[in-house]
Amino acid sequence: MEIWINPACSKCRSALTLLDAEGADYTVRRYLEDVPSPDEIRAVLERLGLEPWDITRTQEAAAKELGLKDWARDDASRDRWVEALAAHPKLIQRPIITAEDGTAVVARSEEAVRDALSR
Repeated sequence: MEIWINPACSKCRSALTLLDAEGADYTVRRYLEDVPSPDEIRAVLERLGLEPWDITRTQEAAAKELGLKDWARDDASRDRWVEALAAHPKLIQRPIITAEDGTAVVARSEEAVRDALSR
């Protein structure tokens, strides 16, 4: 199990606290420092069953600078979104936990973290 975190994020810290309390075996990835490649983002999206715009923090300054709200959300635009996430990792929703069964969850709630633990 791996968790992508930003240590400054309270939801990330809460997820780590819960994982520790449950005795989970996991690896921390500080994705702002260890930036995922476009292929890694695509793999996580596949595991999540989501599209890149589904995990994009559209209120971040970089999103506004890029004009993401006006970008198309279709198959033809998918790679453009993935490339933007790789170039601006702060735009990636957090925390993301990759579960043992090959799936992943955006673990913004205790329920989502527990869901990942149960997989």
